[in-house]
Amino acid sequence: MSGSGRGNAPGGGRYGEAVFRPEQAGEGERIDFGALAYDDITMARLRALGVGPGWHCLDVGAGTGTVSRRLLDEAGVASVLAVDRDVRFLSAQPLPGLDVMEADISAPDVVPGRFRLVHARFVLMHLPERNRLITQLSELVAPGGVLVLSDAIDLTSEGTPGTPYSDAMRAMWQGLQDTIGTDVSWVPSYPQLLRGAGLMSVAAEIHVPPLLPGSPISRFWADTWERSRAAMLATGLVDDTAVDAAIRYLDSDACAALSAGMLTAWGWKPEEGTR
Repeated sequence: MSGSGRGNAPGGGRYGEAVFRPEQAGEGERIDFGALAYDDITMARLRALGVGPGWHCLDVGAGTGTVSRRLLDEAGVASVLAVDRDVRFLSAQPLPGLDVMEADISAPDVVPGRFRLVHARFVLMHLPERNRLITQLSELVAPGGVLVLSDAIDLTSEGTPGTPYSDAMRAMWQGLQDTIGTDVSWVPSYPQLLRGAGLMSVAAEIHVPPLLPGSPISRFWADTWERSRAAMLATGLVDDTAVDAAIRYLDSDACAALSAGMLTAWGWKPEEGTR
């Protein structure tokens, strides 16, 4: 979930440095809570797209490597190149067929080769020059292959009833934008951006995991708020008391809210000579 370059935040902060530092105790566990909430959906979509034996795959911003490993173990792909700016979690659990590359995906020409599957989840939302990066990723797709992108979509709005959860989410999105340049407002334009990059048969879907006390997604947001607390407070939208109340709210039966969703979009690289 990293692999990110310098953001377009006022301070030019970076994911993994200004917030969500991989060396911070428990960061791998936070990432894995997100994986528990979303991996089954991701794998179901990849399998429905035909990903399987013989496929050579690129997993961008691979985080702790849960998708990379499931591609090998469950889908039976031939190989996965897992790329991240920090590979400590990936290197900790080697697996035959899993190659690990420490690199900043925002740099040009950083990844060699072409792949039948190029997958990036919760990566581009933290990066500037997103149009260029989608084009760059599409160029890594082999003819007949598929690019699959997933990112968060914010389901709070001005009409959303005020709750400790909605207050914290608004502060989190604003704080991350100010600190590291995170921007989810453009995520619904994924299908058009994929089509603009020359991909065909473009489609998209949204998954929203239920917010239940003790669920992986609730624990993910609670940990995320703790680790981005300073950025949230700096917005002036919440104080420590409000963040604490939001964390308690997530773990209570009173919680009645929609989690941020995951939008997944995909598009196919035409076979050579078929454009």
